[in-house]
Amino acid sequence: MSFSFRHSAGFGKRVEYNLIGKMLMEGLDVYVPLVDDHGVDCVIKKEDGTFIEVQIKARSNEVKFGDGALFSAITHEPSKNFYFVFYSERIKNDDGSEGAMWIMSSEEFLQECVTNKSGINEGKRSIWFNGKRTNKQTGEKEEYCKPQFRKYQCEDFSRFH
Repeated sequence: MSFSFRHSAGFGKRVEYNLIGKMLMEGLDVYVPLVDDHGVDCVIKKEDGTFIEVQIKARSNEVKFGDGALFSAITHEPSKNFYFVFYSERIKNDDGSEGAMWIMSSEEFLQECVTNKSGINEGKRSIWFNGKRTNKQTGEKEEYCKPQFRKYQCEDFSRFH
């Protein structure tokens, strides 16, 4: 299937709205900023009255094999009450369905990511949730969630309740 530039350029925004819709369906109070110049895609008011900021990052099926859950060149400094939602259209969940999601606090992200030491993205951060392998039964190449990141893999937004 071929995708137009319009499809690929809007993919991230469509995923943002899809995930925000799911948050709303789970009963979360979600607010979307009119301007996205601070890396905040939505703000959630928790039941205790506190607020958290959320940045959503998404990878489509169209990325090259091996990069299905690579999120790179992220500018981020420690921030209290800040979370990332990472979504990969291609990585499979435990039930075999495609569309894996990981939720990490700012602190968790900073513990798990790597920081680029040189080049044009020096100082920016990257995280690679997936590995790649050949399926011994089918002989097909596949991507999978690395074991150290399974603890962040989520099927809902209960971390935000």
